Amino acid sequence: MPASSHPPSPASPLEDDNLVPQILLRLPPDPSSLPRASLACTRWRNHVADPGFRRRFRLHHCRNPPLHGFFDGCGSLDFLPTLDAPDRVAPERFSLKLDEGDGVCRPLGCRHGLVLIIVPKRLQVLLWEPFTGDQHRLDVPPGLTTNGCDASRINGAVLRGAAGDAEHFQVVLVAADGGVENRRAVACVYSSEAGAWERFITTPLPNHGHASSLFLRYPTSVYMDHAVLAGDSLYWQLIGNFQGILQLDLERKRLAVMPVPVPIYSKGNCFKLTRAEGGGGGIGFLFMSNSDYIAQLWRRKTDADGVASWVIGRSIELDKLLSLRSGMENIRIVGFAEDNNVVLMDMLSGFFMIQLDSLQFKKLARPKAAVSCCHAFESVYAAETSIGGRHDGADLLHNT
Repeated sequence: MPASSHPPSPASPLEDDNLVPQILLRLPPDPSSLPRASLACTRWRNHVADPGFRRRFRLHHCRNPPLHGFFDGCGSLDFLPTLDAPDRVAPERFSLKLDEGDGVCRPLGCRHGLVLIIVPKRLQVLLWEPFTGDQHRLDVPPGLTTNGCDASRINGAVLRGAAGDAEHFQVVLVAADGGVENRRAVACVYSSEAGAWERFITTPLPNHGHASSLFLRYPTSVYMDHAVLAGDSLYWQLIGNFQGILQLDLERKRLAVMPVPVPIYSKGNCFKLTRAEGGGGGIGFLFMSNSDYIAQLWRRKTDADGVASWVIGRSIELDKLLSLRSGMENIRIVGFAEDNNVVLMDMLSGFFMIQLDSLQFKKLARPKAAVSCCHAFESVYAAETSIGGRHDGADLLHNT
């Protein structure tokens, strides 16, 4: 009698080398995800260790990167972490070693895992990638620091060349120059693909005074705060005689100026540029008065004739959300994370991080020194893993 034959048992999906990478790709972008997955077995470790997989992992999560923390934007470069163990990356990863003679440096902003820092003493900007330690220096383009504008007045932004492109980047520098009556904004873009600065882009800056402005006697200038990337444009706050916003259209290479929705320079007011709620790729504006602790979220709306105006999208009663004591708090909005839609607020009760969609909040440890401007560092961290089982990046995770 012939021996009975049975069909072979189907392989487990977790053993399918074509399917496993797709499963691992969908792990959350938390820093601990891939190191933990690589401990499961040799097969998984081999997939996680593949540089091509790590690139796909970063690309897959580029729209929802974790918020690792905030850099002090006032010159100290101190880092305020926001993640808890086991996802908190070791603090030494966010400690930059500058060259001797660099002097006092100041971060201009962070984006796509990169930090842009100006080195005024050398008339340079430094591009730093904390997770790899890579640094790249660029000379400030000649002509940007003329007509009364020095390096301390330059602002800027950094971004990857394209979604998920880890090789190429763009650096944007912007400043205001000219006299009080002939003030203009000047921007210049550096492309790593071209390896050179492009031509200057300019636009006149208004000089309309406001009776209630605390900066009435100052010409319009670019504020030393973060830039917001919304759609294909970068936006900066303008201060001085004109209360407005400067827009750089990266596709058309054009600068434009728009007003803010409400007068902002009054005692007790605080504000921050944000991305507009509801999608559409536009700019938003967060405004709050310490007299009532109500935060207003404004957005730009364009009518059928193409005319743009500001409208209130939503209001948040912060006193109820955070159980604030009336008249006892002086709130300042010191940071905004554009990918996570999170604001950082400094108040007497402490440092609070508030997610504007869910209104979930978290209290952070107060920095050692007072800060007025913080730059959010948002990035997907894909730890490298050796085939031998040792995690090359495991020492970056702070588990205590």
